[in-house]
Amino acid sequence: MSSRAPGKRIRKSPATRRAEIVAKAADIALSEGLEAITLRRIGEELDVRPGLVSHYFPSAEELVAEAFGTAATGELDALLPVAAPQGPATERLAAFLARTSGPAWNDISRLWINARHLRRYRPALRARLVDQETAWRGRLAGLLADGVARGEFRTREEPPVVASQILVVLDGLGADGGAGADELPRPVARMAVTWAERELGLEYGALGP
Repeated sequence: MSSRAPGKRIRKSPATRRAEIVAKAADIALSEGLEAITLRRIGEELDVRPGLVSHYFPSAEELVAEAFGTAATGELDALLPVAAPQGPATERLAAFLARTSGPAWNDISRLWINARHLRRYRPALRARLVDQETAWRGRLAGLLADGVARGEFRTREEPPVVASQILVVLDGLGADGGAGADELPRPVARMAVTWAERELGLEYGALGP
């Protein structure tokens, strides 16, 4: 009777292993919430000992903060890429606003709500949340400033202020973490777009239907 030897584990570089741990934690954060992240859970998901996970993240709090930062940064890079601006600022802003709806956006909205709730007693997460808020506001403000420089936008307030206003409206629309645009009255679903058009001196409809 033959027996099969257990499969040989592949030894991964520290950087690869750490990235794998963070990516898995970010996936869990988006689908189940930050509270679902534990060192044991990540070990089980990756089929490694919890001790290996704790080698990279001595406490779950550090991993939770890193998972949130990774998920939020990934979403930001998809919505507002770091690459050099290409095309009219109006088109880029319209694309950004169009993508801030649907199931994928609901997931990230829930994650932000989750993080803001937990930050009261998780210092590492609170610090990462501040970093992410600054990054999102800065990236959007950069797009708006580019539009002003091109003569596409005319703002009464500085671009960082307008960016903050748009993000606050988007946060409000995503507050329930699940309502889709088709479930809201049209003026409500379009609130962020309408606000942006008004604050940027654009005609109604310039940023989308």
